[in-house]
Amino acid sequence: MHKWLYDKHYPSVVCLFCGDVEVSDHVFSCSFDANGRAQLLDAHAAVWGVCFSLDHSSSDVSQLMSTCVFDISVSTALCKGGNPELIRESQRKRGASVELVDEVISLYDGWRKAKFDLDEINKKINALQKDIGKKMKTKEDASQLVAEKENLGSEKDRVTVLVKEKEDTLKLKASTIGNIVHDSVPVSLDENNNEIIREWVSVDPVAEIGDEKRYNNTEHKEGLLSHHEVLYRIDGYDSERGTNVAGHRGYFLTNDGVDLNLALIQYGLSFLKKREYKKLQTPFFMRREYMAKTAQLEQFDEELYKVSGDGDEKYLIATSEQPISAFHANEWFERPAEQLPLKYAGYSTCFRKEAGAHGKDTWGIFRVHQFEKVEQFVLTTPETSWQLFDEMIAISEAFYQSLGLPYRVVAIVSGALNNAAAKKFDLEAWFPFQNEYKELVSCSNCTDYQSRRLEIRCGTKKMGEREKKYVHCLNATLCATERALCCILENWQTNNGVIIPPVLRSYMDGRDFLPFVKEAPKKK
Repeated sequence: MHKWLYDKHYPSVVCLFCGDVEVSDHVFSCSFDANGRAQLLDAHAAVWGVCFSLDHSSSDVSQLMSTCVFDISVSTALCKGGNPELIRESQRKRGASVELVDEVISLYDGWRKAKFDLDEINKKINALQKDIGKKMKTKEDASQLVAEKENLGSEKDRVTVLVKEKEDTLKLKASTIGNIVHDSVPVSLDENNNEIIREWVSVDPVAEIGDEKRYNNTEHKEGLLSHHEVLYRIDGYDSERGTNVAGHRGYFLTNDGVDLNLALIQYGLSFLKKREYKKLQTPFFMRREYMAKTAQLEQFDEELYKVSGDGDEKYLIATSEQPISAFHANEWFERPAEQLPLKYAGYSTCFRKEAGAHGKDTWGIFRVHQFEKVEQFVLTTPETSWQLFDEMIAISEAFYQSLGLPYRVVAIVSGALNNAAAKKFDLEAWFPFQNEYKELVSCSNCTDYQSRRLEIRCGTKKMGEREKKYVHCLNATLCATERALCCILENWQTNNGVIIPPVLRSYMDGRDFLPFVKEAPKKK
């Protein structure tokens, strides 16, 4: 009869009587040598090829088990009882390579075979070492066995390098497969098919300050100015000198432009704090090894600025989501009911190359290389992540409702999702001069895509469960302040200036109106 000792840090049990060890669906049979040490061999040796020794009196089973079980998240899901067709179908929805799935499976098989060969070599070396020990005890000549062991040692070095190369290739290829697209995502490769979920318009779109009346912001009216013209007329920025100093799309915020931007930052952080978010001001750059775990490979060339100088390769962040996602890297929330969810209000300056932007999006400060952003980032259990997704987009909606900005929420089609997102909603606000909606918010549930790479785990694996359990990571813009500022300027302008939205006035020294102080810029 077995008496099992369960180790809470790893899905393993060891029998106190005979030494049998069970790890999830793996059972290790054992025998004892003359020194009382248990020799354990994986019953699934054809797959894992694991052979090791365990001190029968040791209770530190978890340390041993962590050395024998290898997990590569995507490839394991594909190859060990997973559903490759589910991932193929997800790739089809994204318009991404379906063949990539089969390439990963093939690479996994190659890595597994090389790992088995390495384990076989180790078994032979261990057996030779025992025979050498016996001969030395009896003072027999062991030189031939020593030579065989040395030859095997050279072969082990070669195969070890091969295993590492195959492992690296596998991980790199697996990392290019996108997250599983959620069933509710509209399937299309054309963003014109984004699904409108809901719209909001202020019940009182007209606001007045003295003789100053805000335009009806639901209509396009003659005399309206674009946001960059309004910002220029209140002396809120200097683009010409900004371009001279910083290059294309460089700018200086000045006077009321600075105040409005800081007001949005302060209001945004206060808005989230009242909803039990912890404020984080993040680093502006990240080490490459962590950026690679949270950003897609193509972002390195198309979006990210590289920082050099101290010998350690770093990248400027494109969003505070990136450093916050790594904030708990390699951590394990063993009591998720008590420890999760964790809600962060991230604040940072962000840096993006914005390659390919053109037309009206490049006017003023709407799409620039440097901007400030307040971000929602949440870590939670898999069971609650979709509830949190709904809450996060609702918080962003409440923020823009408080600013009196008309908007709509759209579900992004499968072909426009980034690799990490299983589902994404955008909040697009109304720009009356341009007579169109423009994106101000992106809200994504990345499920366990980021946490697997960053090894952020939760709970304890129960007997019979095959997979580790990872937290789910969600992110949502609250306010990219320069872009939101553009929307405020178009929606709250009057004939003579800009009415300050009521919720921002306490952050603007109590002022409620910003008059035009400069003539409209000359048309080029």
